[in-house]
Amino acid sequence: MTQRARLIYNPTAGNEGMTRYVAEILNVLESAGYEASAFQTTPEPFSAKKEASRATEDGFDLVVAAGGDGTINEVVNGIAPHQRRPKMAIIPAGTTNDYARALKIPREDPVAAAKVVASGKTLRMDIGQANDTYFMNIAAGGLLTELTYAVPSEFKSIFGYFAYVMKGAEMLPAVRRFPLHLEYDEGTYDGPASMFLLAMTNSIGGFEQIVPDSALGDGKFSLIVVKTANMADILVLMGKVLTGGRHVDDPNIIYTKTRVLKASRGDGDEMKINLDGEYGGSDPMTFTNLKQHIEMYANVDEIPAAAIGGAADHVKEVETIAHQDIDGDGKIGIK
Repeated sequence: MTQRARLIYNPTAGNEGMTRYVAEILNVLESAGYEASAFQTTPEPFSAKKEASRATEDGFDLVVAAGGDGTINEVVNGIAPHQRRPKMAIIPAGTTNDYARALKIPREDPVAAAKVVASGKTLRMDIGQANDTYFMNIAAGGLLTELTYAVPSEFKSIFGYFAYVMKGAEMLPAVRRFPLHLEYDEGTYDGPASMFLLAMTNSIGGFEQIVPDSALGDGKFSLIVVKTANMADILVLMGKVLTGGRHVDDPNIIYTKTRVLKASRGDGDEMKINLDGEYGGSDPMTFTNLKQHIEMYANVDEIPAAAIGGAADHVKEVETIAHQDIDGDGKIGIK
């Protein structure tokens, strides 16, 4: 029986050039064994989410999300609530493309990204649930976490990643601490902080050392709490991020792993929550890690074995079938 793939693409993502690649992408999917079709998102709210949900309910075997992290997030939200879920693939066409960076998917060539599907290699990826909403990479609260949705979309298209740098420099002097209440696997934090961050990959805002020991598919969030709002301290922390992820040992940081997090402000004021770079609601909010919830095509050969974590079980299955040492451990399959 022929398997079906649905390409969901955002024509306005990045430099608005995705449309001209659609035919080639469909050809790649067809050559990979899928009967492929496409859906162009519309200005209607949650257009990508609704189509991903429809394709899931209709029994599609693969849903391909082409666009920025916002489009990918919508597709995840369309798939994640269902009991039977198709595989996913992503074709990055946004500004930072954090998720594609983590999965080592080509970020400058949509056709090359589509060819990752032809490799046949996948990872079972964790998905985060925030109350009734889903996210695939980050959840955060605090002033600087509002950065991504504070930058106008047209500004992102013109200036790309530099738009975030400029906006971040503008917002940094306004960072303040606030009373934060957190409940996580290994304890509770009640105290002042300027932000908290839950991460599911090592790529956040274009940086790959914010979560230096991230493991894909291990069923746990990496929780970072920044306790300081002092500009000098924050600049020191940023320097440590850029020099090997040494910030995780700084006394101004709480760094731990957790399956569940409950977060709220301690003073009753509103705390806006950032989910994958977009506004995701306000506190109080409970975050739950759904371990290996969606199977994603990834450039597995380029991902270090130590970064695969719990998803490695599926890599071993692929190795057994392909008779190749994919993760570089000198073994094929589970021995």
